[in-house]
Amino acid sequence: MAFGVFPEVSLAEARESRDVARRQLREGIDPSEFRKIRKQEARKESTGIFSLVANAWHAHKDKSWSTETSRKARTVLDSYLIPKLGKMPIATLTTSDIKPVLLAIHGHAPNLAEKARQYCNQIIQYSIQDGLREDGKLLSLRGVLPSSTGGHMAAVTKSSGLPALLQAIRGISSTFARTGILLCAYTALRPGTAVSAEWAEFKDDLSEWHIPSHKMKTGNDHITPIPTQLRSQLQELKEHAGISPFVFPGERSPLTKHMHRDSLSKALRDAGLQDITVTHGFRATLRTIAREKLKIAPDILEAQLAHAKKGEVQAAYDRTQFLEERHDLVQRWADYLDEISETALEVTT
Repeated sequence: MAFGVFPEVSLAEARESRDVARRQLREGIDPSEFRKIRKQEARKESTGIFSLVANAWHAHKDKSWSTETSRKARTVLDSYLIPKLGKMPIATLTTSDIKPVLLAIHGHAPNLAEKARQYCNQIIQYSIQDGLREDGKLLSLRGVLPSSTGGHMAAVTKSSGLPALLQAIRGISSTFARTGILLCAYTALRPGTAVSAEWAEFKDDLSEWHIPSHKMKTGNDHITPIPTQLRSQLQELKEHAGISPFVFPGERSPLTKHMHRDSLSKALRDAGLQDITVTHGFRATLRTIAREKLKIAPDILEAQLAHAKKGEVQAAYDRTQFLEERHDLVQRWADYLDEISETALEVTT
């Protein structure tokens, strides 16, 4: 065994370490293995707290995640898990430590609670692989959350519900939130993608938005047509955007950050639509009502929804798939929404 380098370690210190090692041998302890264990314990103490391991796990997974998946995981860590579990040692973290944290999240955000449960399991697995927790010492988090009774996100799937929905949306005072919600309603884009829009990604006439792959859940580039009704509203936003690159700039850092998707959700709740629809629900609205009322072919609807294709032949997803047909779809859909809401308004007045 080596006990150090002279003169950093004196002769007296080296002899003392030698004597300790000999005593360990007499007691049946392997001094090399003992020192290795002590180093591992020291590493666990310095880097093995939940917050550090969770951040390392996120950085590791972020290499293969989409922007939206990374953002969601970061939100769950920073808003819920790290504030409660951050200082706890990962080596001794138990199911009973995590269960109340998950139940507290479930009380107001069931979907996020399920994500948090999955993240906790993955963080524990990561800590085992990194030598910060004993092999096989997993958590038992299956079944800790109450079963969901809903099963689906709130969405309007009957045409009779559209007039009241659109009237409430058009009554939203914030121009940015209202336009962002209408962008989701007209194009069926995911809200996280919608709020990340940048002016450089639009055609000059605002007729198309070319969305880069890193913003899409599928990891593929996507082009979505923009209806004429929305172009004028986007142009209005552009005139007020200043030098911000974002269509929906963040309030605090408009030059570097865009509006949070939760701002759209809050606007819907404030408009009295909490149990009627969520921003993601507009995708189900388009798929259901456009298919029924406008007789749109399923393949065209799926292409607009940017769902990933399955199978070897369909694996290479063509970002311009059915683009001409989808221009027609998006414009007809926007016209239909306007017509049905205006007709209902005329009837009530």
